[in-house]
Amino acid sequence: MNPLLARTSRWLAAVPISLLGAAALAQTAAPAAPTLDTGDTAFIVVCCLVVLLMTLPGLALFYGGLARSKNVLSILMQVFTISSLMSLLFAIYGYSFTFVDGGALQAVIGGTDKVLLAGVTKDSLQGTIPELLYFLFMLLFAAITPAIIVGAFAERIRFGAVLVFMTAWFTLNYVPMAHMAWGGGWVFALGAQDFAGGNVVHVNVGIAALVGAWLVGRRKGFGTAQLAPHNMTMTMTGGSMLWVGWLGFCGGCALAANGFAMLVIVNTMLASCAGTVAWMAVEWLHRGKPSLLGAVSGAIAGLVAITPACGFVGPMGAIVLGLVVAPVCVWAVEKLKPMIGLDDSFDVFGVHGVGGIVGGALTPLFALPALGGAGFAEGRTLGSQMAVQLGVIAFSVLYSALSSWVSFRIAAMVCGGLRVDEEHETDGLDLASHGEVGYKYSN
Repeated sequence: MNPLLARTSRWLAAVPISLLGAAALAQTAAPAAPTLDTGDTAFIVVCCLVVLLMTLPGLALFYGGLARSKNVLSILMQVFTISSLMSLLFAIYGYSFTFVDGGALQAVIGGTDKVLLAGVTKDSLQGTIPELLYFLFMLLFAAITPAIIVGAFAERIRFGAVLVFMTAWFTLNYVPMAHMAWGGGWVFALGAQDFAGGNVVHVNVGIAALVGAWLVGRRKGFGTAQLAPHNMTMTMTGGSMLWVGWLGFCGGCALAANGFAMLVIVNTMLASCAGTVAWMAVEWLHRGKPSLLGAVSGAIAGLVAITPACGFVGPMGAIVLGLVVAPVCVWAVEKLKPMIGLDDSFDVFGVHGVGGIVGGALTPLFALPALGGAGFAEGRTLGSQMAVQLGVIAFSVLYSALSSWVSFRIAAMVCGGLRVDEEHETDGLDLASHGEVGYKYSN
């Protein structure tokens, strides 16, 4: 059984027997040979489309609006090209090294049997959907995850360094991390509760963002000049597309069109709503005015936190998780960021890193049946599951920090440095790096 399918089965195993029924138990006891289900296939196709929407144009517009006008095109260019490059790398070797059995190295990396998509045909299946569709769904995860990192070093990095870093990071970080969590590696075997990628995606990119902000350095004028977003309308539009796509991002991980998938989608929706309201309330209380940027940031924070938990909690638990995570992320952006003194331009660490850690750490708590959750695997208690969660999160932090540092150093060596010239930074990366501008007049 594919590890993602096994993960869904593990969730179902935690549901009380009275809810499953004798017929369902008989089917799980003696599973039939996989057959194509057109309903499941259609559902995952729709999920793929909305996940692509959350990347292109969603993430690009969200980040583009946060940049200054002289750098907006460079942000759009980075997200667009990174998504394309990562998709090609995933097809060439990423899919194989993530999901094929790695033999003696299975705990940390997959094998080569499906390099260049060997054996992946129009007739091969993963569970009840075509394997090509499963490949596409996982490709879209690989396309968006590295692209999130660009928000940390926006407006001052060489475009060539971005592409080299992303290639190295995808190879050294994303593929092994995805295999360990989703491809049957040691994290999967350990039984961590991370349904849709809290560690692989959000904790991972949050730590990479910190490393990148440190190595690239602060933007010129940081702390003294006005570096405010140039177009909040664009950011709200992109953030809304992220929200729509996130429903497919999490819901599609069920790999079936059923009630469980709908529970995941509802959980994802409610957590984002709660994050919006909580961030707005904190801003309103402490600043006297609620901002659109705060509302959108709260929605993203709620989505980040629910990503690991969406398959294990109930709707009310999802709401509470969203209400809890947003104030923590506000603190990370408003207090922690100035304390550490790093210029994480678009708060990738403050929202994705911190939100992912909070969501992953609290998943076992809200998974308690008494709080409406699905419970734990047989033999697990809240304490033992929490120990697994915290251990895996700690590993993710350390591995991401090390692999990200190595990837940035590779990019610096290949490109002769990470940062653009001071003159180019002043002029703006649109013109300096790409010879064109996003607007006729930029500042």
